[in-house]
This record gives sequence, C-alpha cells and structure tokens, in this order.
Amino acid sequence: MTETDDDTLAEGGRPSSALFPEGEPLLRCVGVTAQLGGNQILRGIDLAVAPGSVLGVLGPSGAGKSTLFRCLVGELKPQRGRVLLQGRDVTQLPLWVRARLGVGYVPQTPSVLLDLTVERNVQTFAKLVDASRTDQQRLLENLELAQRLHVLAGELSGGERRRLELLRALISQPKVLICDEPLTGLDPPMVARVGSLFTELAGRGSSIVFADHRIAEVLPFCEEAVLLVDGRILLSSRAADFVGHPAVQQRYLA
Repeated sequence: MTETDDDTLAEGGRPSSALFPEGEPLLRCVGVTAQLGGNQILRGIDLAVAPGSVLGVLGPSGAGKSTLFRCLVGELKPQRGRVLLQGRDVTQLPLWVRARLGVGYVPQTPSVLLDLTVERNVQTFAKLVDASRTDQQRLLENLELAQRLHVLAGELSGGERRRLELLRALISQPKVLICDEPLTGLDPPMVARVGSLFTELAGRGSSIVFADHRIAEVLPFCEEAVLLVDGRILLSSRAADFVGHPAVQQRYLA
C-alpha cells in the first residue's frame, strides 16, 4: 500500500496520521520519526490527546507501539519531530524530568522491585510522587493487593506484578498516563476494573494512552482509537467505529 493509499483510510477524508481532538491537546507529538538498530520504526507520527480522554493505540506486533511510547515518555529520543506536554516542547527532556512534569509510565517490560514487599514498593514510589494514603488504600483494594502487602514482589504472580505496576502509576495521579500492554496477565473482571480506574482518572482531566492486543475488552473504555501499522497511523476514529472500519479488517484483524 502506498503512502497516498494510507492517507485515504482515515474517517471523513482527513489525513490518517492526525488525531487532533477539539481544544488544546494535553499531549502531542508532531512528525515523530525514530530508528532502532538502523531500522526505521516510526515514520512521521502525528498524534494529539485531549485532556480527560482515553486513547487506545492498536496494531499488530512490530507496528511501533512500544517505540512510540518510549518517545512520548522520554526513554528514547526521536530522530525527527517534537513531543509537547501542555504546549511545552519536552522532546529533549529525559524520562525522570517528564515524570516530574506529570507523565506516568507503565512499560511493557516488568518494573517492580522484586526484592521488596508490595508495601515497600508502594511506599518507595509514593514518596517520590507525594501520594496520599487514602488513594493508596483505595487502589490497593480495587486492584486486590491489600491482602498482599507483606509479600515480596518477586513471589507475586505475573498478573499481581502487573497490578502493582498499575497501582504505582495511578497513585501519582499523572496528567498523562502511558501504558504499554497494561492488561497482560489480568482476567476479564480485573480488566474491567482497570478500565474503570482509567475512566475515573480521565474524569479528573488526565489523559490515558495505552496499547493492548485485547481489542474486544479494551475498546469499551476508550473514547478514541488509532491503528498503527509499519510505523504509521493509518486510521484514527471513535472507538465505537474502530473494529468495523475496512482498514482495521484488512491490516489488523485479517
């Protein structure tokens, strides 16, 4: 498929590489291009995320989702293009500085401190973000970790570790939360519960951007979805219209 053909796939005839909600975007990337190991991974990504929205970034394995997220949070600098947070150019700022500016991150790779208990994992992170004890306790209960406080993180199941990573990200109440495959290892009831927590965070004006392969379970709590294929955004649409779009059927679900 040519680049011209790609551009025809977006709704309403607008360029497929642009998702610009009404109002000032909370997070935006413009023309982001990135390479890894000499391979072109991202090819001019334009994306904008409005305050209070939940955006799903979907696409096949190898599409560039993780690389895009690493550029958004400051773990990887793009070759070209810009990343803006509330209109401020943060392209050259590292991950820890963006975190202080309100960018939360749940990476695809495990990040819990395995030699610490669940409680110490939470306390260590909470000190960094000055989280309230009330929110900690509520999230511990919602994510079913309240009874696991004294268990070493290294002894948790994969799903429990993922819930701990989500808890640490959520207690900071970030302006923007970037999650790469956040639902890995979670059963359907917990997926629904995490979706409710995302919706709650968005209701406070934050933005959530996440990638996951479980389309049927994640689209219900997304407002918007984009289809990323071969480092390009081929489609941006309302989540309710995503699965039925020909581009999704041809390039993702076929």
